Amino acid sequence: MTSDTGLIGRIRGAYEVLAREVAKFGTIGLLAFILDTTLYNYFVFGLPGGGDGPLHDIPLRAKILATAIATVFSWLGNRYWTFRHRRTAAVANEFLLFVWFNILGLGIAVACLGFSRYVLGLDSQLADNISANGVGLVLGTLFRFWAYRTYVFKGDALS
Repeated sequence: MTSDTGLIGRIRGAYEVLAREVAKFGTIGLLAFILDTTLYNYFVFGLPGGGDGPLHDIPLRAKILATAIATVFSWLGNRYWTFRHRRTAAVANEFLLFVWFNILGLGIAVACLGFSRYVLGLDSQLADNISANGVGLVLGTLFRFWAYRTYVFKGDALS
């Protein structure tokens, strides 16, 4: 006889929580990616048929701004939706850890790109996109999910 408080019940419950977190994390990540990409293209290229964007001459700053806005969106979404049952009262500390782990996740994607280009000698657009936006994005996302769950959103639910 098994019950919800037995081993199987606890495993099932843990799996269900993990599955919900993964689904929500993926949704927030996809929305943040769309926001980042849309803002960057607006900042640099403007609205379709409307001429150059307001940051046309400074595309690197445009990318930094778009990514910063998407990062804040991602933090809010993960704090108040994905990991709402795990957030802490130390909001500033949580946000700084979130940003830090995003930087490390970006480093993983850059390392994959660098390995592909400078170790394997692959420098085509396809190779760059596979290494940075394929392998690097997947590895960086797995790392961020683990880091958020382990270090950033590690508390009990706040009311």
